[in-house]
Amino acid sequence: MKLILIYISFCFSYTVLAEPLEWPSYGGNLQQTRFVDDTSVNTHNVSQLKLAWMFQTGIVGSFENTPIVQDGIMYVTTPYNHIYALDARTGKRLWRYKHKLGTTIYCCGPNNKGAVISGDLVIMATLDAMLVALDKKTGKRIWEISIANSEQGYSETGAPIIFQDKVIIGIAGAEYGIRGFISAYDLKTGELVWRWYTIPEPDEIQPDGTKGWFGVFAEKADGINDLHRDIAAEKAAIASGEFDNAWEHGGGSSWMPVTIDKQTGIVYATIGNPAPDLDGGQRPGDNRWSASIVALDSTTGKMIWGYQYLPHDIWDLDAASPPILTQAKNNHGKVVPVVIHAGKTGWVYVHDRVTGKLIRRSEPMIEQKNLFAIPTQGQGTEMLPGANGGVNWSPGAIDPRSHTAYYANLHQPMYYEVRSVPWRQGRLWLGGAFKVIPGKKQSGNISAVNLDTGKIIWQYQTDKPMIGGTLATSGGLLFSGESNGYFFALNSRTGQKLWQFQAGAGVNAAPMAYRIEGKLYIAVAAGGNAQVNAPRGGTVVVFTLND
Repeated sequence: MKLILIYISFCFSYTVLAEPLEWPSYGGNLQQTRFVDDTSVNTHNVSQLKLAWMFQTGIVGSFENTPIVQDGIMYVTTPYNHIYALDARTGKRLWRYKHKLGTTIYCCGPNNKGAVISGDLVIMATLDAMLVALDKKTGKRIWEISIANSEQGYSETGAPIIFQDKVIIGIAGAEYGIRGFISAYDLKTGELVWRWYTIPEPDEIQPDGTKGWFGVFAEKADGINDLHRDIAAEKAAIASGEFDNAWEHGGGSSWMPVTIDKQTGIVYATIGNPAPDLDGGQRPGDNRWSASIVALDSTTGKMIWGYQYLPHDIWDLDAASPPILTQAKNNHGKVVPVVIHAGKTGWVYVHDRVTGKLIRRSEPMIEQKNLFAIPTQGQGTEMLPGANGGVNWSPGAIDPRSHTAYYANLHQPMYYEVRSVPWRQGRLWLGGAFKVIPGKKQSGNISAVNLDTGKIIWQYQTDKPMIGGTLATSGGLLFSGESNGYFFALNSRTGQKLWQFQAGAGVNAAPMAYRIEGKLYIAVAAGGNAQVNAPRGGTVVVFTLND
């Protein structure tokens, strides 16, 4: 009887592992967890991980793509909006589509984070602010729509998300004085279903009862850190009427893919900096809902709640990395549904998923110095973190069993300089500059954070700033990559490095995983990054264990 039970148990586990594991959207699922429940590659055998295949795209730019996989086919988007379909077992090219770009005005490199699959369609957003739907088997274009006027500075570098019958995506361009928004489009036709503007109109009533984008004139970040605002001067500027139309160019990009609670249909999104970035004198008030996390109704786009991390942000410390849905303990020790986000500030924020209330924020994952000091003219003000973060757009991963989050961080000391300049259509409009301090050491880390307490469990230090993202597995592994070309695996409980591979260009994209015929594959894009000036390339590398 004992032998029979052992045999049955073995067959059951093999059957479970033999089931396909797909990765149909940017974060692997709508919750953006980047967690793979597969123990076949683990701390004991990861040293045997070998290159399965690699694919050279031939496109050199700033490679931030996370591949997606469905039905044994991998889809890879590249800089300048090419998309390849590859056999996920071998890397054999099946088809390629090249989008014909129009006017492109964009910040931070010609990036594309990835595509999304639903039914027979694979959908990609483009640098010239369009949305393109292709037949996933042939690459033939099915429909194409314009999201916004790219000549005004609107662009798309993020990945769309599909929920029910809608394609949902934000917009970029705050550095050019656009007015940000998040939109939903009909999956079959591309027709606009709803649009929610990240920067509200003057008389628009907000969920907390306030009007417009002026807000409540909060003096502290999270009720803790002094923002050094001159509230009286801001109110006087508003009363003068000179800035009545500032909201029209108020910024508020939504850089990264939205996150969706399938049970409630609520969309969670992070919102970027106001415009101009550093010159707060041209935009008095809180500048809602820039530098925030928001919850929207996926059916109507109506705002449910918002939480602003930095009212009147003048440091470009926007909220960029995607929200993650998981569970954690509240302040009474009860495990509750939460939405988390890690900011350029260097903190991980844990929110009640229903109300948006901040339950806790973590210990700082990077050094903070002269925090929220006011930018000045001339040389500028030295402050940490620098404008790249902390956590930039890099998506985090979680281990839902231990309530642990894993994030990649940057340490780049910077001067913040303010220069007041007028807005001009299609021109960069920072209102100053953030400049890396010559001779100051730059570095990075991966931090493991206990979401129940906010405490840092361990940190893995790197010589260069980290940008790209993480992937966690139930095999006790944490995957990420560095600008020096190394892709590596850490023990997710201790931070000890267990394996690495030199990819030949900066690994500045988030890894992913998929399983075919019982075999787990780990994949990542290696092509460098414009923001941290990492060595460029255009390769997708895929790993698995030998048979």
